[in-house]
Amino acid sequence: MEISLAAEKIAHIGSFNLTNSLLLSWIASTFLIVGAYVGSRKIQVIPNSVQNFFESIIELLFNLVNSVLEDEKATRRYFPLLATIFIFVMTNNWLGLLPGVGPIGIFEHKHGETILVPLFRGANADLNTTLALAIVAVIAVQVFGVAAIGAVKYAKKFINFNGPINFFVGALELISEFSKMVSFSFRLFGNIFAGEVLLMVVGHLAPYAAPLPFFILELFVGMIQALVFMMLTLVFIKGAIHEAH
Repeated sequence: MEISLAAEKIAHIGSFNLTNSLLLSWIASTFLIVGAYVGSRKIQVIPNSVQNFFESIIELLFNLVNSVLEDEKATRRYFPLLATIFIFVMTNNWLGLLPGVGPIGIFEHKHGETILVPLFRGANADLNTTLALAIVAVIAVQVFGVAAIGAVKYAKKFINFNGPINFFVGALELISEFSKMVSFSFRLFGNIFAGEVLLMVVGHLAPYAAPLPFFILELFVGMIQALVFMMLTLVFIKGAIHEAH
C-alpha cells in the first residue's frame, strides 16, 4: 500500500501532464453537463418522481441560500454559482469513493521496483483542484462585490486612509481575502484526502465488512464538505455586496 500526497501523472498530452485526479474531475464535469442537458430536455409541467426529487433538492438549496441573503432577487442572482459549487464538489467527493478509484491502475517501474499508479483519484484529494475552486470562489466574491456597490466603494473596504485604525483594518481585510483561498483549499483537501486514506487503510486491514461503516461516513462527510464550501462562499458574498460601515 502506497499513499501519495500529490496526484500521479498517468499520461502526457504534448507538454501537458494528465493526472489521475484531473481525469476524474473531467469525468465528473462530463457527467454533470450531460445529465443537466438530458434532464432539462425532459422537464414536465407535472413532474414525475425523478424530476420531483431533483426539484426538491434545488428548492431546498434555494431556500437555504435565501434564508442567508434574505433577498430573493439577490438569491436568484448568486444561486447558480453557489448551487454549481455544491453539486460539483459533492459529485467529486462521492466519485472518489467508488470501488474502482484507487485499486485500478497501471504498473510503472520506479527506482528498481514496480508500483501501481492509480488510474483514478478523487479530484478533491488533489490540492490543485481545491485551490482552483477556492480561487474561483474568492474571485467571484470580489466581482459580485464590485458589481453590487461599485468599484470605489468596494475598494474602500481594503484601502482606507481615514485614520491609522481604518487603514490597518483595511489591510487586514485585504490579507484575509488571500487567506480565504488557503483556508478554502486546505480544508476541503484535508478532509477528503484523510477520508480516502482512512478507507484505504481499513480496506487493507479488514477488507470486507469493516470498511462499510466508514464508507457511509465518508458519503456523509462528502456532502457536508460540499455544503460547507458553498455556505462559506455564500457568507463571503453577503459580506461583499454590502457597504462597509
